[in-house]
Amino acid sequence: MIKKLIGKLLGKSPAPPPVPAGPPLGQRRDIPAAEHGIDPKLLDDNAVRVVRTLKEAGHEAYIVGGAVRDLLVGLRPKDFDVATDATPEQVKALFRRAFIIGRRFRLVHVIFGRGREHEVIEVSTFRALLDPAAADAVAGNEKTSKAELSGKSHAVDATGRVLRDNVWGPQIEDAARRDFTINAMYYDPLTQTVVDYHGGLADVRAKVLRLIGDPPTRFREDPVRIVRTVRFAAKLGFGLDPATRQAIAPHAALLANVPISRLFDEMVKLLQTGHAQASLTQLREHRLPHGVFPILDLVLAQAEAGGQGDRFVQLALADTDRRVAAGKPVAPSFLLACLLWHEVQGRWTSLKAGGEPPMPALQQAIDAVFDARIGDISGRGKLAADMREIWMMQPRFERRFGNGPYSLVDSPRYRAGYDFLKLRGDAGEIGTDLAEWWEDFALGGDDDREAMIAAAREAHQRGPRRVQGPKSAVRGEGGAPAPRDDSAEAEDNDAPAAPARKRRRRRRKPGGGAGEGSAPATGGGPEGAA
Repeated sequence: MIKKLIGKLLGKSPAPPPVPAGPPLGQRRDIPAAEHGIDPKLLDDNAVRVVRTLKEAGHEAYIVGGAVRDLLVGLRPKDFDVATDATPEQVKALFRRAFIIGRRFRLVHVIFGRGREHEVIEVSTFRALLDPAAADAVAGNEKTSKAELSGKSHAVDATGRVLRDNVWGPQIEDAARRDFTINAMYYDPLTQTVVDYHGGLADVRAKVLRLIGDPPTRFREDPVRIVRTVRFAAKLGFGLDPATRQAIAPHAALLANVPISRLFDEMVKLLQTGHAQASLTQLREHRLPHGVFPILDLVLAQAEAGGQGDRFVQLALADTDRRVAAGKPVAPSFLLACLLWHEVQGRWTSLKAGGEPPMPALQQAIDAVFDARIGDISGRGKLAADMREIWMMQPRFERRFGNGPYSLVDSPRYRAGYDFLKLRGDAGEIGTDLAEWWEDFALGGDDDREAMIAAAREAHQRGPRRVQGPKSAVRGEGGAPAPRDDSAEAEDNDAPAAPARKRRRRRRKPGGGAGEGSAPATGGGPEGAA
């Protein structure tokens, strides 16, 4: 008290209050190419172009985060992010096609190319390391407190979860506010220098996943870091440092406060890293609360029960991992359709047993599963439409006569539906002969197709006989016989046999070969499913 009084008399300002301990700032270390060993051939030309443009404009700019981590372990990153001291407005002004996005974190998407071949380089501004206690606290969340959050640059909810974080700062503070040491490194592709503040390179080489700062505090700031911990451990094969591991269980309940759409995106990332099976193993180990990922709750329950449903899912996950490893595209709709198929099938069977016609019953079963497992999330419309089309194709595959096969192979989603059918055969749910018949039909010429349809129609009219392919069928010498799938046709009893025709009036396509886009894909996530 006396010191304060003397200070006032002398005109001295009072000392600022002590700042609560936050993540350590670390110490900058510049690591040359000879030590870090990053191969420049793994870099993305557009990411380098963004860095060069920013630096030529007088700004700092680096490739950052997971891209640097992957480069250090010899992987080509799927995405390249850039961090800079330029504000979003300054970044946008430097590029012809750049867009400022986000509210929680304001970012710039710099777009290269057009259509399905376009590439997005995400550019973020260095953020300041702020005291959570000094942030504006709001009672609700992103949806319930929109008016209260308007105009705020730093805000948290009642649990300490960050809702707004748009205060710019120096690189050293930006590094401290990142989640893991292995994600807090910066790479300058022009000088080939890695900037490391928190021993990230050492942790990469030791294969250790370590949070920067106090793990409980970091999980409260953003509970999704718990999911990211699981994903990175599975993807990289890294172990968790003890402090990070011990903080997961006590804070896992905070995931209930995270928006459903963000959790859904994280779940898709878990399944599409190329290590889906390892990710599920990690989820089992850490026992995240039931309800965080309703779809994965179902998958884990099927795994414990075993049986055909689990076999089908495991084949789908393994096939997805193989496609990712081979650099092939994977459609989320295809994999999610696989994960939920047996629940759809169970509801479908129950509805049919209650007297509902087969196709309306399938529609109702799909709607019920969507409501129970996916809910109302952003982007659900396109995703749900793709999944629905894959499922609705399955009974159509049983009709191998009339005009149906022609329209089905010409469908834009045929390849996704076919791969799903093939996976069902591989899992033992149906006979493999059905997928083989459709493969022959898709690859065959017009004469082959007509002969196959005639044989299928004849077998359907005569009763339970084997469907014999034409002698000129593509797959085998003399055509591979395909057994009739009686159970599937019994399910589709609403489609009577079409009357026989002498010849189908169908215009021959140029070249007289297979129909456009008719070659089936082989794998769980077809290019046609993207």
